[in-house]
Parts: sequence; structure tokens; C-alpha cells
Amino acid sequence: MIQTPYYLIDKSKLLQNMEKIAEVREKSGAKALLALKCFATWSVFDLMRDYMDGTTSSSLNEVRLGHERFGKETHAYSVAYADYEIDEVVSHADKIIFNSIGQLERFADKASGIVRGLRLNPQVSSSSFDLADPARPFSRLGEWGVARVEKVMDRVSGFMIHNNCENSDFDLFDSMLGTIEERFAPLLKKAEWVSLGGGIHFTGDDYPIERFAERLKRFSGEYGVQVYLEPGEASITKSTTLEVTVLDTLFNGKNLAIVDSSIEAHMLDLLIYRENAKVSPNEGPHNYMVCGKSCLAGDVFGEFRFANELKVGDRISFQDAAGYTMVKKNWFNGVKMPAIAIRELDGSIRTVREFTYTDFEQSLS
Repeated sequence: MIQTPYYLIDKSKLLQNMEKIAEVREKSGAKALLALKCFATWSVFDLMRDYMDGTTSSSLNEVRLGHERFGKETHAYSVAYADYEIDEVVSHADKIIFNSIGQLERFADKASGIVRGLRLNPQVSSSSFDLADPARPFSRLGEWGVARVEKVMDRVSGFMIHNNCENSDFDLFDSMLGTIEERFAPLLKKAEWVSLGGGIHFTGDDYPIERFAERLKRFSGEYGVQVYLEPGEASITKSTTLEVTVLDTLFNGKNLAIVDSSIEAHMLDLLIYRENAKVSPNEGPHNYMVCGKSCLAGDVFGEFRFANELKVGDRISFQDAAGYTMVKKNWFNGVKMPAIAIRELDGSIRTVREFTYTDFEQSLS
């Protein structure tokens, strides 16, 4: 058995998402780019690249990774580029999307050899978290003045509009796309391509893929644009677990189980958004609060039910542990970094990366 903790990516479950993405691409004509800010574990890019058109990024490191490890079409985006990195960004990208008119005017000439775009902010979103809401008051994410953008249309050929966040409601997506059309129609009619960003959970159970594809195709036809989607979570949902082992149990008003992992170090997004990890099945007569091993008092994965009493050495699998986990893992407390393992389509499991003390040491000086 592989020593815990480790992330286990199941290619057969990943493939289910890829097949839904391929269906949307075929029926809508849209292209799909993997959002590396959510998932960048390149050891499974060999499977994903057969079903997707490329990658989109949020930094120099990500655009380079997308270009070198995924290949195909490579989009570069950043909230702000620095002078020292822009040339390298351009060298790895097919398209570069600027967050503001100021950044466009500053770097347009440097990027004159590739396709250039601009981020638009429609000032509506599906986010229920202010922290993640791209349309929050005073948002720095994109331009929204049509008249201002019209003045620079000679320097861009398309737009990126990212305003969906964990949106599994097609009717809400449809409504917000209608708002985008109302606010930006003069710009859309002059564009050659439009990326609608990520955050659309169209690979989820019971999502109306036929209606979604038809809406994308209608939008594309109305404005004569190539549509892009940037699925992150939708690409890898339900494909990965974080495997951990119980190190200790105790009772302190509740039954507690301490595992060889940490929510702050290994599933940070859950801590940020005050959400619980997922365990399946979550049923049985024995209730435990499962806690991480770091010194953070609130290092708690959540409360779950188990069929049997937990004991030292028992294994627990935290479900849906791919998105915004491996890209955010950190060395807090020096807690052992989870290895990365893959379950191949034939059922065999192989470890693709293990982390050592040297990785910890060299990350700090």
C-alpha cells in the first residue's frame, strides 16, 4: 500500500468528465481549455489533451506549464503582468488576455505577434462568496465601460468574460449570458472570439447538456465568434480522493479522529470557504470529528458518520479532492506533503510523485 497521505486521481472517473466536455464541444462548436488555476497535475494531461483544446492560465508559471506539458492552444491571462515577465509570457502563448486597458496599452506592442484580448466584467455573477465574486463592488477584474473598450478595439480581437462560480444552474447561466449580450452587444459584434470562462458545472449530474450546447451555439452564431469555455472544476470533479490514515482518537465532548494530513496544508480551499470535506458513504452509528495534525486549532475536515468505530491505522478517503487542492498545497507546519498517485484505466495504481524533506527545505531558502 502507498504511504498516506496521497492524492489519488482515478482516470476512469476523469474520463467521464472528459467525455461530457467532448460532447459539448461537438454539439456547440465551442472549444474547451483546462483552467490551470484549478488543476495543473500534468501527469494526467496525456488523457485530457485528447478531449480538450488547450489550457488557460493566470500567471507566467502556468502559461509555461500549459505550453510545455499540455501543448495545443495556450491562452495567457493575468490580473497584471510585470515588465520582467511579459516577453516570456508572450513566448509561450497563442493568445494573451489583458485584464485592463492600462495593461493592454502598456504591453500591446510586446504582444503584437500573437492574438490579443481583453477581460470584460459584466458586473453580475453567480458567486455566493464575496471572496470569490468577480463582480464584487470595486472589482479589479476586467473592464466594463463599453465606450472605453470601443476605443481600443483596433488592438484586440476578442474578450474573456468570467462571471460563473460553481454554477450548476443552467437557467442562471442563460440569464447572465443574456445580461452580457445586453451590456456588451456592440463589442461582441466586433469580436472574433469570446471566452466565457469557467465555473460552469456542466459535467455535473443531470446538467442539461443539450440546452447548454444549443445556447452556446446560438451565442456563437449571433455574434459570429468562436466560443471558448475554461472548465477547471468541471474537468476534474469527483475524479480524485485524498487518502489519509487515522493516527489517534480521543474524546473531548465529541469523538475525535486525528489523521496524517491537514486541511490547511492539503485542502486549503475548504478552510478558506468554511466548508467540510466529503466522505462517502457518510452514514453509520459512529460519529467523528476528523481533524488534521497541524497545530492550527481549526484544522478540521468535518464531522462524518462511520459504520464502525475508528481506530489507529484506519484509512479514510476524502472525496472530490482535485480542484484547488494540489495547486494550493503548502508546507504549513512542515506536515508531510501528500504524494500523487494515479489509478490507470486498467485499475492499476502508480505513484507519480513523492515529496521529501529536501523539497521542504529547498522551498524555504
